[in-house]
Amino acid sequence: METVHIARSNSPIGRVRVASTKLGLAYVELPRSSGRGMRDWIERYVPEHRCVDALGPNAAAIEQILEYLASERTHFDIPLDLRGTPFQRAVWDVLLEIPYGDSRSYAEVACAIGRPNAQRAVGSANNANPVSIVVPCHRVIAADGSLGGYGGGQDLKARLLAMERSRPSGDRLL
Repeated sequence: METVHIARSNSPIGRVRVASTKLGLAYVELPRSSGRGMRDWIERYVPEHRCVDALGPNAAAIEQILEYLASERTHFDIPLDLRGTPFQRAVWDVLLEIPYGDSRSYAEVACAIGRPNAQRAVGSANNANPVSIVVPCHRVIAADGSLGGYGGGQDLKARLLAMERSRPSGDRLL
């Protein structure tokens, strides 16, 4: 039986919930979600589990997310427990390499994983990203510069990109 630690926090974008396992942060639920996403993720990837409300194991993740949303952090240094298909994990690995304040197109991400015709599949992998914000799927946009989709909604995606781009390029914090 695996323990899933769940914590909630108010943030500048609304209430955020996070879940972690003994390996690290496993899920970030943004305010606009239905709440079903975390339950679905737990049922799929941790079939034999017990959920515990616990800030302790999630304190660093919440602190870093809040620092990021306050423009006080440009990267995360918390362990992650990313569960997904090999393709999804390859996409998420590329997302982790996109610098703060920058963006890539779905086609560029597809090329980076050696699958240049897999733009739609990259979009699906982005949509399945269980730790959005930390694994920055909001930094992936359409080739024409339009935003594309985002689990937290296009308004939040635009807000996160604008926040990141407003920091001068040489001004890097954490």
